Amino acid sequence: MATWAEFEASEPRFAARVRKLMTNRKHLTMATLRRDGSPRISGTEVQFAGEHLQIGSMPRAVKAGDLIRDPRLAIHGPTRDPAKSGSWRGEAKIAGRAREVPGAGDGHTFRIEVDEVVITRLNKDRDRLVIESWTPARGYRVVERA
Repeated sequence: MATWAEFEASEPRFAARVRKLMTNRKHLTMATLRRDGSPRISGTEVQFAGEHLQIGSMPRAVKAGDLIRDPRLAIHGPTRDPAKSGSWRGEAKIAGRAREVPGAGDGHTFRIEVDEVVITRLNKDRDRLVIESWTPARGYRVVERA
């Protein structure tokens, strides 16, 4: 696992693109695990606070309970329909673990420890899918698929 700052220091240009994709709209989608291990999808917002990526939650929210019980999560950034916009910069995804920050007031604040960061986009000719990814163990990688 890595902090957002460690990821940013390792791949600053890639991190800047991920941050831009994650913040170009306010609402994102987050997956957590229910008590029985099945997935739950919830809306969320992200904050880049110093060296950390954070999310917040209302008091007693179900997604907060999920994260306190099992910190694994995945966050999917907003995306645009390329048919409507004429272009597609791609979509960003972050997988990791949420650690609650003590003393966050009435609600919950979680810092995200980063396990994997991905941008999925089209190549310049728009005929292949390009998957850019980073993990602390493997570093940065690009794969292109037909």
